[in-house]
Amino acid sequence: MARASEVLATGNLNDGLPDSAAVLTALSVPLFVVDAEGHISFVNQATEQFFASSRNSLVGRPLLSLLSEDSPVVGLVQQVRDGGHSVSESGVTLSSPKIGSHFVSIDAAVMTDLPGSVVVSIHERSIARKIDHQLVHRNAARSVTAMAAMLAHEVKNPLSGIRGAAQLLEQNADPEDHQLTRLICEEADRIVALVDRMEMFSDQRPLAREAVNIHVVLEHVRRLAESGFARHLRFVETYDPSLPPVYGNRDLLIQAILNLVKNAAEAAPQDGGEITLSTRYQQGVRLAIPGSGARIDLPLTLIVQDNGPGIPEDLQPHLFDPFVTTKSGGSGLGLALVAKIIGDHGGVVEFDSKPRRTAFRVMLPMAPSNGEIGADASEDKSA
Repeated sequence: MARASEVLATGNLNDGLPDSAAVLTALSVPLFVVDAEGHISFVNQATEQFFASSRNSLVGRPLLSLLSEDSPVVGLVQQVRDGGHSVSESGVTLSSPKIGSHFVSIDAAVMTDLPGSVVVSIHERSIARKIDHQLVHRNAARSVTAMAAMLAHEVKNPLSGIRGAAQLLEQNADPEDHQLTRLICEEADRIVALVDRMEMFSDQRPLAREAVNIHVVLEHVRRLAESGFARHLRFVETYDPSLPPVYGNRDLLIQAILNLVKNAAEAAPQDGGEITLSTRYQQGVRLAIPGSGARIDLPLTLIVQDNGPGIPEDLQPHLFDPFVTTKSGGSGLGLALVAKIIGDHGGVVEFDSKPRRTAFRVMLPMAPSNGEIGADASEDKSA
């Protein structure tokens, strides 16, 4: 059987272009092939750097001589061979005395030309970093809980007294002072509204979850947007009609997606503004929760994309943190609430942003196939 490196090196991608092995070798992402006998048969330059070994010492070497038997890479390679399809796992740690410890995501795929061979790529600074940030954002959103409870008790009650006193003063105030008393009332109302929004973070009750047709949720959100804040925008829908139900809370999912669509509408240009709603199934995407042995399958993906100017680079690392906003009158709680809602569903929300294309990607778990579907979900599924 020919080695994977020999197969990769044969045949050009197109006439006049470098061969595929040269392209793969130049990638900055560690990529290698494990053959049917469990030996490494191809590595690129990034893999040499990752394992701190030369190509000559890696090619032909058993994978188990580099990584322990319980390594996520070893498990994924076997899973790909058993299932015959690509698998991704995010938020895992690769460690050994030689390479140290790395928090990464791993993609493994079958090689149809070489039965039993599996190509593996390791991503240390892409999706794993985003999901690592997402877990931090989720905790940041939940950190608002204590503050919300405190504000509800310590702020709302005094504010009602201040507002009442201002209304009493207004009855006997000169007409020129009415503007000041109204200002006091308006500002008190504004603070109460902000506290009310923060109180949503303090709800720690378990979610009432069922099978939900995400396309019905998206359609509902689109109708709300088109009849209000996004009436001037064009909506593009790219849905996978075979998508199975999401395991979630319909009302909370509507709230989270509505926040994302509202942000997209505010970012999109007035002329030629466009929002794209899409869904797809990603087989094999899993999230490992740090500090836990549990892994969550997140095969259902929905994307909200706009053609606005993009998110400023300095704000991107903190975008899901409470009180971070690019809007002059914004509270900075919308995306923090999205992070909490999706996190409470066991899902992940991430984003990519550049001029003319900002996409928020939500990955959610699939509803269990045990037949326990509520009435609403059954209607959604047949819609």
